[in-house]
Amino acid sequence: MTSPSEQEWAAAAAAVRGALRPDAQVLLVCHVNPDGDALGSMLGFGQGLRQLGVERVQCTFPGPQTVPEPLHMPGMELLIPEAQAHPAPDLLVTFDAASTGRLGGLADRLDTAVVSLVLDHHASNAGFGKLSLVDPNAAATAVVAARLLDRLGVKLDTGIAECLYIALVTDTGSFKFDLTTPEVHELAARLVATGISVGEISRRIFDTRPFGAVRLFGEVLGRASLDPAAAGGRGLVTAVATLDDLRRHNQPPYILEALIDSVRCTAEADVALLLKQVAPDEWAVSLRSKGGSDVSEVAVALGGGGHRLAAGFTGHGSAEDVIAAVRGHLG
Repeated sequence: MTSPSEQEWAAAAAAVRGALRPDAQVLLVCHVNPDGDALGSMLGFGQGLRQLGVERVQCTFPGPQTVPEPLHMPGMELLIPEAQAHPAPDLLVTFDAASTGRLGGLADRLDTAVVSLVLDHHASNAGFGKLSLVDPNAAATAVVAARLLDRLGVKLDTGIAECLYIALVTDTGSFKFDLTTPEVHELAARLVATGISVGEISRRIFDTRPFGAVRLFGEVLGRASLDPAAAGGRGLVTAVATLDDLRRHNQPPYILEALIDSVRCTAEADVALLLKQVAPDEWAVSLRSKGGSDVSEVAVALGGGGHRLAAGFTGHGSAEDVIAAVRGHLG
């Protein structure tokens, strides 16, 4: 998949401009259990639309509208429960969803919306929606959203900038990942120039967690296993976090999102695998690669998606079943 063409950018901008009227119903949707990029791109874009005069803009995602405290950001007032979403919006824009399955019960708006526009950066995106801006070369969906806001003439203020910065910094791992291009740093400079507090954002998202979470991480990492022969001899490190672990340390599920970073630093493994239990036989699975393996191929084969170096899927069965499935697809 290549970057969007000039014609695709023009068509997307025209679609949004067509909804810049007071009576237009605009629905912005990101994927289930949104991360910083999904939520930040959506809320930043929503504030941009408000700046352009769109009065009836809604933001939502599948499931309970629960946002982890570290990801609280400007624009949260635009969030509405899934059940209150426009049934047939004039414009639907999706953010950071590589497949319709990631939109849950809101996927039907792709059929009922007058115009649907997909903003994404996942190479595994097979294409959906009437219009799409999918750029697998972009470090985050926030990069795509920012480009479109620029074309629409939106002026970056601190509210929009904080949302896009959170999106950018979370999906680039604080600018450490391979897709951190000069354009990424240029965008970050523009966002910081609005006056947002980079230090406060970084401390809140990356450097603050309850003592119970510290104990939880230590326990889960203490059970981690290493198989140097897996992934074609490139090595696989695996960690499993259960619901009992969360209950024992009195921690919410979102606290585990940062755990993959502690697993993936294992020197002897190209691939890191983290299983986070969400139900007795259901797991949220995170995969990371240092470059020797394409984990998006594994995730897609198992019903998920992502990038070559970072991907995920929902696993079913025992932890051993899910781990065996991943091993089988890694080769």
